[in-house]
Amino acid sequence: MLKIVQKNQNIFLLLAIISILVGVFAYVGDSEFGGSDGHAEEYITQADPDYKVWFSNIWEPPGPEIESLLFAVQAAIGAGVVCYVIGYYKGKKTGESIQE
Repeated sequence: MLKIVQKNQNIFLLLAIISILVGVFAYVGDSEFGGSDGHAEEYITQADPDYKVWFSNIWEPPGPEIESLLFAVQAAIGAGVVCYVIGYYKGKKTGESIQE
């Protein structure tokens, strides 16, 4: 019974996270937040007006906050994977030392 409750709880948390992300995309819309990329683009344009862009984005987020959100989510996922791997090998090492 406990495993069913935990599984339902995990599904609920996953749905909550997805709904929050979708809500942020729908609510924020167009926003104004400048980062270092914008400043670099301005400097390059001033330094060399004939500069031609050699690469463009596949998808442009609707606003800079969304871009920051996606970066933070990417960082959190990466940190989760790294921490999982570290914990896995530490637990494996601890388990081996207990069995000896």
